[in-house]
Amino acid sequence: MPRRSDNLNAMNESLANTTELTVSELSAQLKRTVEDAYGYVRVRGEISGYKGPHSSGHCYFALKDEGAKIDGVIWKGTFGRMRMKPEEGMEVIVTGRLTTYPNRSSYQIVVETLEPAGLGALMALLEERKRKLAAEGLFDEARKQLLPFLPTVIGVVTSPTGAVIRDILHRLADRFPRRVLVWGVKVQGDGSAEQVAAAINGFNALPEGGRIPRPDLIIVARGGGSLEDLWSFNEEIVVRAAAGSMIPLISAVGHETDITLIDFASDRRAPTPTAAAEMAVPVRADLIADLMNKARRALACWQRAQDHRRTELRAAIRALPTAENLLAIPRQRLDAASERLPRALRANAQIHHTQFSRVAGRFSPQLLRNNVERRRERLAAAQQRLGTALKTYKETQNTRIARARERMTTLSERATRAMNNLLDSRDARAERAGQLLTAFSYRGVLSRGFALVRDSTGQPVRVASAVQPGMALDVEFTDGRVGATAEGVSKRVDYTPAPRRRPRKPGGDTGQGSLFG
Repeated sequence: MPRRSDNLNAMNESLANTTELTVSELSAQLKRTVEDAYGYVRVRGEISGYKGPHSSGHCYFALKDEGAKIDGVIWKGTFGRMRMKPEEGMEVIVTGRLTTYPNRSSYQIVVETLEPAGLGALMALLEERKRKLAAEGLFDEARKQLLPFLPTVIGVVTSPTGAVIRDILHRLADRFPRRVLVWGVKVQGDGSAEQVAAAINGFNALPEGGRIPRPDLIIVARGGGSLEDLWSFNEEIVVRAAAGSMIPLISAVGHETDITLIDFASDRRAPTPTAAAEMAVPVRADLIADLMNKARRALACWQRAQDHRRTELRAAIRALPTAENLLAIPRQRLDAASERLPRALRANAQIHHTQFSRVAGRFSPQLLRNNVERRRERLAAAQQRLGTALKTYKETQNTRIARARERMTTLSERATRAMNNLLDSRDARAERAGQLLTAFSYRGVLSRGFALVRDSTGQPVRVASAVQPGMALDVEFTDGRVGATAEGVSKRVDYTPAPRRRPRKPGGDTGQGSLFG
């Protein structure tokens, strides 16, 4: 039989002939082996360790089950196209490529698609997202807007090729034709949530009075479908766009039994797209009939008021005098005044001519020049006095400011000294009060060996007669409390210490000190 040493030598020779690999070469071969052997895989597991997108835009997490865990990564471009985003603790089914990460000598899956693992996971995710958005106040009734009574322009966010837009247009034409702007979007599948949110934000971004009219009302509509088909309207981007819309918004997603998160954020929820059109506009025929009825009532009221006023006017006319009687005396006064007017005009003109002649004599050129010269001299004198007065006033004010500054300095020094004295006095009072409090505190008595006894209610027990057998007591010492139970009440013992006697001195007990020591 060959010996063991011979086998070892043969093995060492074969290992010596094996090709030498670097770490990088070995890692590359392992990477090719894993990718060639598995390629695309579909894995089900629970997301763990997810903390949101990295600063680079990539997402890193792990998939785990009861017995194993595998690292996962979603590249930035793939993450942006995903309809459903990963969340911590969510059970999902992912599809991707299996590869290795040489830097850590580990294998990982590069995720390309992600979907929840079953309807239960979708409902759990929906409830969790609903609680989160409700906590932020996006569903509060106080922030919802009232719908306009008769919008001029209605914006509709839906698929341009589906039956929903035809139902809405047909219902609007039957009730009250209005101008409709359709923003065509995908209503399910990848990218549909982003398109719906962009449509809502786009309608809100239209300027007032622009080339494209700004809608007075927005309808977000879609036909019925499964929970997965309607999931785009449960995405946060759509709910936040609906909650942030400054234009009143009606959600009409699915049938009456279908509930999505946009229904809670919208200003009004319609069970169907047709019902949304009915909410948007009233019935034109009903409005016309109501308007005609009100017009007839208003005309009848006006006619009755006119008849009443006409009757009152006729009664007032019978009580008033005639125009001839009212104007007779004023006519006589006018005739008398017209006779006196020419004479009064001539007399008034003569008086004014006399006054003008008298005043004109006082306004000769020489008198005017003398008056101007006197005014100029007075002005020069006033300017001189003003300069002197300003100089004197400035000096006076400077003197007052200097005295006020000195007084302020003195008062500031006095205030500082008074404040320091007051603080010293208050410090001393506080220190004395603290010493007095320490002196009167019962804890000083406890520190000398005494104890404080309390009953079960916390009240001090001052006499032994207040203690009953079996009564629970609380005894407080200087360093803590001890619970006790009374066994009985003993007789009173007087522990008054006897007076200490002064020791006798040698030489006899005379009761009197010695002068000689």
